[in-house]
Amino acid sequence: MALDEEIAVARKEIVADGYDMSVGELVNLYKDGELKINPAYQRLFRWDSTRKTRFVESILLGLPLPPIFVFQLPDGVWELIDGLQRLSTVLEFVGVLKDPEGTVVPTFRLEGTQFLPSLSDKGWEPSGPNAGDGIGSLQQIQFKRARMRVEILKQESDAQTKYELFQRLNTGGLNLSEQEVRNSVAIMIDATFQTWLVGLAENVQFLNTVVQTPSAMERQSHVELALRYLAFRNVPYRSGLDVHEYLSSALVSMASDAAFDRTGEQAVFERTFGLLDAIMGPDSFKRWDGNAFGGKFLMSVFEVVALGVSRNLIAIEAMNLADRQTFVRDKCQGLWAYPQFLQYSGAGVRGTTRLANLLPLALDYFRP
Repeated sequence: MALDEEIAVARKEIVADGYDMSVGELVNLYKDGELKINPAYQRLFRWDSTRKTRFVESILLGLPLPPIFVFQLPDGVWELIDGLQRLSTVLEFVGVLKDPEGTVVPTFRLEGTQFLPSLSDKGWEPSGPNAGDGIGSLQQIQFKRARMRVEILKQESDAQTKYELFQRLNTGGLNLSEQEVRNSVAIMIDATFQTWLVGLAENVQFLNTVVQTPSAMERQSHVELALRYLAFRNVPYRSGLDVHEYLSSALVSMASDAAFDRTGEQAVFERTFGLLDAIMGPDSFKRWDGNAFGGKFLMSVFEVVALGVSRNLIAIEAMNLADRQTFVRDKCQGLWAYPQFLQYSGAGVRGTTRLANLLPLALDYFRP
């Protein structure tokens, strides 16, 4: 198919619209239930007071605002997909944002800024009948009249295209990680799948083995690792495919598949990382220098060890405890003398090359 034909077909799969709306109109749509924020999205809301203040300041100064992205549901209601931090900040500031349980979130007080130092400790309304710490009716009117572009993806759009399009519309003031974008995509497809995936990622024994820093976990690194493990087990990797595109495609495939065996996969997940935690603990995915394991978590080791153990789990579990411990530890050490692993696990090896060569290695390497 020629390029112009491909473009024509793709355009037919995307049914979109968009127009400018005032902040006040968006607030009213939310209050009337015509603009919804999925509770699972709200749990991703993590702007601090400084970022909230800067966004309110941008509105008060009349600066152009980035668009928000919504998906039109069958009943015409809009579901917010992109722009969570911005819209939530607006709704929280004016005192109408509700938490996932339906309780109104307390409004916040602003911080002083370089351009508007008088914003310090001011809120949407005064804190008391005689207090002067509200922004005032004039600024409230100006705030509500500020305009924001709303990009609308209609229900008629092709399902797969919706997810791909959303990933390209990651335009918030706070850049999202690849996995944070995938989290949102998973919620679009099936929020219960995302809840299940996060539950796996928060398994104590899994966290003990992957040893991620708090900042990395804030960016959802542990959820990405759980997704990688599931993808390796259930979705064949096609050589040359960008790793993040592969993970996104695998997520859509698993979350969309009603026959995907979550119960069975969870059982294997818990047994795999329970076994690794008991034998290797935080050394599970680290470098062996000939004397001891050390250094940081290594993705190449995770890809071979986690997949290899899970694929040979029954045989490994059938060993007596002493033999099992010796087998797993010897395999983790021996990996660092295995030519194919050394060839494709170095820092200069592209992720696509690494996956294409290391994933096939995992099954045979850990076979007793």
